[in-house]
Order: sequence, then structure tokens, then C-alpha cells
Amino acid sequence: MNRDLPITLPVAVVGAGPIGLAAAAHLLERGFAPIVFEAGPSPASHLESYRHVQLFSPWRYNVDPAARRLLLAAGWNEPRPDELPTAGAVIDDYLSPLATLPALRSALRLSHRVTGISREGFDKAKSRGRDEAPFVIRCDTTEGPVEFRAWAVLDASGTWGTPNPLGANGLPAIGELEAGGRIFYGMPDILGRLRARYAGKRVLVAGGGHSAAGALLALATLAEQERSTRIAWTIRGNDFARIFGGGENDGLVARGALGRRLKALADSGKLEMHAEFRTTSVLSDGPRLSVEGRGPDGAARRITDIDEIIVAAGGRPDLAITSELRLKLDHWIESTEQLAPLIDPNVHSCGTVRPHGHRELQHPEPRFYAVGAKSYGRAPNFLLATGHEQVRSVVAALANDFAAADDVLLELPATGVCSAPKETAAEASCCGGPPTRRADACCVLDEQKKDEGKSGCGCSTKKPSLPPVVRL
Repeated sequence: MNRDLPITLPVAVVGAGPIGLAAAAHLLERGFAPIVFEAGPSPASHLESYRHVQLFSPWRYNVDPAARRLLLAAGWNEPRPDELPTAGAVIDDYLSPLATLPALRSALRLSHRVTGISREGFDKAKSRGRDEAPFVIRCDTTEGPVEFRAWAVLDASGTWGTPNPLGANGLPAIGELEAGGRIFYGMPDILGRLRARYAGKRVLVAGGGHSAAGALLALATLAEQERSTRIAWTIRGNDFARIFGGGENDGLVARGALGRRLKALADSGKLEMHAEFRTTSVLSDGPRLSVEGRGPDGAARRITDIDEIIVAAGGRPDLAITSELRLKLDHWIESTEQLAPLIDPNVHSCGTVRPHGHRELQHPEPRFYAVGAKSYGRAPNFLLATGHEQVRSVVAALANDFAAADDVLLELPATGVCSAPKETAAEASCCGGPPTRRADACCVLDEQKKDEGKSGCGCSTKKPSLPPVVRL
């Protein structure tokens, strides 16, 4: 390990989920002393909340290489790489054994919710000597607030704990908070623990991603068993091709199958669909709820007689805990500015992302990195394999091994979807493979077109133009 100064303080990791524990494994391999803060009473509390859900990525994409090496050295029986685990199996068969290894167990601080990160003796405005000051991490614990000092911080707290609201404008819809007792955010256990909550009810699902698809398919199964169960679905757009996915062209078989099953459900007529529905309010309508919204033309729309709502609209990073740090975030994606062009769903049409590491994740605050799902900000489609390579690169950079840190390799399965403009629809083979060099390319064909001076097939670093400023 080649570091300029001796390090006597630990490296703090926020979150003991898959990426946080992977970061700790890499830190141990590099000779650092990690300290890992987990808000829940056990590791991977976010995964625990949806342990019933089967993942669409097989084990080969879910186990970090450094974590694997530590586990194998301790006699771990590795799951078969092509099997599809549930979230619960990832905890039981991988993360729990990893967290109980002596070196990691001593680093874990469970029931320690991080509430703020700063520099010792420096608020955000003070500069001289700042870079050499230790970080201060404040936590809420069962015994009250506690502070820790650290040489560097890797924030792997994710976005699951801060779900997006039902309101289309990013704020909770009017009445959404008041109706909270009948709204579930995320992926409820519809066919198991929460079956009675949804059986025989009229349920509205809001969202256009994999979580929403899983909830809709579980409700459809429930409706076959409980005939009075009815399902409504709202999405803000109308791009069903993207939602249904690449089918047999998807590099992850289970992800493609999920989209095909959702399309079959939509085609069956058993699903009440409301496309281009932008929710504005939730109203109590006697014993039931009504959801009001607007169409793309501004016309008022209304969905009535709802018993339960499932909001599966993704999440957003909790930026409050880093408000005293000097971060340079993309204005709307809320990732680093360097990473945003690679993942911005407004311009990045394919579901894969080119390899990236410590350089794309660095901030003006030295030795602070957001990694894992939090590094993506508000962008969706994060995969665990991406986070594994992120933390490998970041930890190598902390060790001043920049040859390894810059040698970023990432192989992700293609989604088989590329939302090209109509005039380039014939070039949908854009998703035939990942980009090899250009940061502004979503795939090989897109890269080739841009090298030829053409517009490519749907991916660009250009941001959507902003409306003119109106001064009152």
C-alpha cells in the first residue's frame, strides 16, 4: 500500500448493505481500518424490507470479488453463480456471513443512524487547513447522539430510505401525507405477510420501473385467487416499450421475463391503465380514496374508489446528512457532475452505463465519496456490479494506487432497450453492446456514429434546455 501519510483514523462507511460491506472488504484488503455505520439493528436493513422479492440478477453479479475472497478464506460455500436469489437469500447466504467475519464484525456499528457529516473544527465556509482535518460523523444511537472521527468517508446509504412521493412534481401530492396509512412506498409482500391488506381491494400502483412491475404481477396473482381484487396502474409517460423492456434481448433473462409478463398482463385487459397521468392530489372519498391528476394537455383526470395505493416510483438521496460538506452535484440528477452524463435518464436512452470509478465519483471535498445507489442520485437502474467496481476503484485511489484505481472494468448485461428517435429506429441495434471508450456513448453503435461526426442513436452529454427565467 502506497500512502503519503500514515493513517491512524478509520475510514467510515455509511450503510451496511451490499455496497457498504463490499467497501469494508476492499478497505480491509488494502490495510485500512473500516468503521461501518448501519441505521438498522442488523446489516442490510433496506434489503430486509423486501426480502420476499426475487432479484433478476443472478449470484454472479451480486457478490463482490473482495468479499468473496474474504468469505472463501473462511470456508464459505458460494451459491451457484447462475441461480437467482431473493433479497432474503442475499442477506442470509452472503451478507450475514460476511458481516459475521471477525474483522467485519468488529467494524460494524448497528443501530447507528448517521445524521450529519462534517470536518472537525470546520463548517462549510472555512477553507484553510480543511483538507487535512478529520471527518466528524454524528450518529443517533439507542444511547443518544455519538460522534466519530474518520480519515475518509464512503457514503453507501442508498436511496431506499427516502422514496419518491406520489406527487408528479416531486413534492407529496396534496393529501398524500394525510392518506399515509393507506399508501405503501416500495415493494410490499403482497402474497405473503401483507396479503390481507390487498386481497379483495381495489389497488392503485404508481410507477414505471421494475418495482412497480413486480407489484402489479403479484397483485395479478392475488386477483386470480381473490376474484374481487382489482388493479389500476398509473405512469407519468407513455413509453411502454421502455417499461416492458427488451424481452429475449435482455442480457438478464429474469429481467426480460418480468417485462414480458407485465406486457401480457397489460394486453389481457385485467389491468386498468392510466398513461400520462400526473398526480396532483389524494382525496378521502368516504371509506375510499380518489386520486386526481393532469394529463399532458393539462386536462383534469380522476381515479376513484381506491382502497390502497402502492408508490413504486424509486428513491432519491438524502442530502441533508452531507449539507456541511463541499459537494459538486449535478443540478437535477444529484449525482456528481462527472457521472451525470453517463446515467441521466433524460438523455441516456440505453439501460447500461460505461465503466466509471473514483474520478467520476470525486467531490471538491477530498476523501469523501458517495458510492452505490446513492452515487446515482435520482437516476434509476443501478446494479450491484456497478457498485462493486466503484468501491474497488475508490479504495485503490485512497491507497494512492492510481494504476489500479483508473483500471476500471465493468461488464453489465445489456437491457435490449434503446429508445432511439423515430428517424433512427432502424438502428435499434444500438444496444448490441456497451461503449468501449466514449463517456457520452450508451453502446457500441452509438459510439461509432459519434466518432463519425453523426448524432448517434439517442445518447448525448447535452442536457435538455431550460425554460427562460421569468423575473417578477
